[in-house]
Amino acid sequence: MKLVAWQWSLYRDNHANRANLVIHALTNPLFLAGTIAIPLAIAARWWLAPLGLVAMIAAIALQGRGHAREAVAPVPFRGPTDVVARIFVEQWITWPRFVASGGFTRAWRARAAAS
Repeated sequence: MKLVAWQWSLYRDNHANRANLVIHALTNPLFLAGTIAIPLAIAARWWLAPLGLVAMIAAIALQGRGHAREAVAPVPFRGPTDVVARIFVEQWITWPRFVASGGFTRAWRARAAAS
């Protein structure tokens, strides 16, 4: 639970650039679909697992490019476990919370006002 609170406390500053916001809006569903595809592969079609993994990797790679556009860089990862934990928390909890709480809209409007 500390990770969720910590990530949320920094999230607004790392998600202010409009290009990054658009990238996240488009790739978050791709990541979620990829994670769902992997366990579905067990019950359905085997090819869903590699397809899901590719979707997840593509989403994270694109989001990494989006984060590079931000004025405030993300906190560096502390290791492989930190990478996995932070990515899954961001994709499944923090980004949806950011959108649902109005953070996305506020960030979008703030960038328009600053332009």
